[in-house]
Amino acid sequence: MPDSQRLAGKTAIVTGAASGFGRGIAQRFAAEGARVAVLDLNEAGAREVASGIGEAAIALTADVSDAASMDEAGRQAIEAFGEVDIVVNNAGWSHANRPVMEIDEAAFDKVFAVNVKSVFHAVRTFVPHWRAIGRGVMINVGSTAGVRPRPGLSWYNASKGAVNLATKTLAVELASDKIRVCGIAPVIGETALLETFMGVPDTPENRARFIATIPLGRMSTPADIAAAAVYLASDEASLITGVNLEVDGGRCV
Repeated sequence: MPDSQRLAGKTAIVTGAASGFGRGIAQRFAAEGARVAVLDLNEAGAREVASGIGEAAIALTADVSDAASMDEAGRQAIEAFGEVDIVVNNAGWSHANRPVMEIDEAAFDKVFAVNVKSVFHAVRTFVPHWRAIGRGVMINVGSTAGVRPRPGLSWYNASKGAVNLATKTLAVELASDKIRVCGIAPVIGETALLETFMGVPDTPENRARFIATIPLGRMSTPADIAAAAVYLASDEASLITGVNLEVDGGRCV
């Protein structure tokens, strides 16, 4: 446990928290003193992560692309915690890495529903609450794909570009309400979507090809993204809003 808990007394919801970056963020937030709602479409996975964290966590099941589902999750979190200080929009999805003409409409719709519409729903669910309590922090997990796009993930890249820009415009519009909105742009990481992003089997040789494009010489990890999220959510970042923090080992330079 850290000597000084940077999120002591705060409450948070982390979406897509049953695995990967979301699980790492939820675990680190709790270690830093926050009470955390572990939200995921995967009910069993959310419960497992929340159980591992202990009394500081609750599990919520919701579809981030559905307004009613997110509203209900928000209601449950506010009922459990009294108020919600921080929302981390981490849940994401990608179509397979392949030429743009091979991506069908269903894949396009899903990638924008999960990656972009989820932020829309989170705004609609939590901004009224934050206006009522006079503060709030939203952290949107974008991607370096929305900063330095590459072939094969065209509509995923576009969805993350939308998230990155939404972060900036929301930050400007909501600043007068004392609501901060920040983003994190991870480089490719060791998550369940790794093979989807690469478009090739996860072999040491294929990993090496991707790692060679990252100046610091490694992929991102949940711990890397969690550390960035803790800082942006903490009072140390009270004057920071509208940034998209690139956690990328120099990939976007």
